[in-house]
Amino acid sequence: MIKKLIFAGMLAGAALTGTAQAQDALVVSTWGGSFRDLIDENIGREFTRQTGVPVKYITGGTIDRLNKAKLANKPESDITFTTSHIGWLYVNSGLYEKLDLSKIPNYSHLVDRAKISPYHIGSWAYVYTIGYRPDLVPAGITFNSWNDLWNPALKGKLSAPDFDPSHIIDISALLSGGDASTWEKGQDKLKALKPNFKAFYTNDANSQQLIAAGETPVQVVLSMNAYYMIGQGVPIKVAMPKEGAVLGVDTMAIMKGSAKTDLAYKFMNIALSPEVQAKIVAAKKASPVIDNAKVSPEDAALPGVFTTKQQWDTQAIVIDDKLRAEKTAEWRKWFTENIMN
Repeated sequence: MIKKLIFAGMLAGAALTGTAQAQDALVVSTWGGSFRDLIDENIGREFTRQTGVPVKYITGGTIDRLNKAKLANKPESDITFTTSHIGWLYVNSGLYEKLDLSKIPNYSHLVDRAKISPYHIGSWAYVYTIGYRPDLVPAGITFNSWNDLWNPALKGKLSAPDFDPSHIIDISALLSGGDASTWEKGQDKLKALKPNFKAFYTNDANSQQLIAAGETPVQVVLSMNAYYMIGQGVPIKVAMPKEGAVLGVDTMAIMKGSAKTDLAYKFMNIALSPEVQAKIVAAKKASPVIDNAKVSPEDAALPGVFTTKQQWDTQAIVIDDKLRAEKTAEWRKWFTENIMN
């Protein structure tokens, strides 16, 4: 009987310990799939190794998580990863804690393009550029300029994201003498690209499927997706047009009302350490957002992987994040009605 009581007590204690660990975990909100794994394998595990604190992840789509956070009475997570422009929607809704940068020593090495706001900062960067299958496009086709997408020989071969058309909207405006703030200047040019579209992908997996199968051998592509597919043996070439490529920065922030802000700062500082940034570049072929990460010469040579100030200044097409946040819904509506339909 005594042994049974002791065993029962041990089970109860284990259950309580498990509950305590779950309650004490640092909670991170992020996308699912490979991005969740990227954070866990390169940041979360190192954080747990250094602190002994487990990390719990809640995952979902970019806008779904934003809407859920707006409706919540208290934050579901301590840290949130999202894109730089959607991060501004969190800021405007009062969902982020203003950062005390003295608690993030590695911030001193953050590149200027990753200093998004007093509330959210970059975790890694990438570009949306032109990715294509040389084996499936007409001979002699190159992409030295974004204008090359309009080549009539590419009729029915192009795809782009349907969830965020800001990249091609901005490019069309630039090629028409405008920019994102005067995006209407590029409307006619973008309409002229319509015959070349075959499909519009809904997420990363759909993008990878379309180009791997050859259904759309030319894409306005997320560079990290292209390099993943290359690693899987798909013969994709990533172009760096003379105008540059559209910069994207994924960001991290502390949710207002978090009871674990000290741990959250520790997590963010680890994310910006040279060792972790180097691992992220090696794993995803992203651009490091600090100036002292050790990047292999092979990765540094890849189009869209920025490791020097000159590259950040001359190869990145930057859409103002505040403007992008304000215009996202309008741009998507226009794109759906005029290009996708």
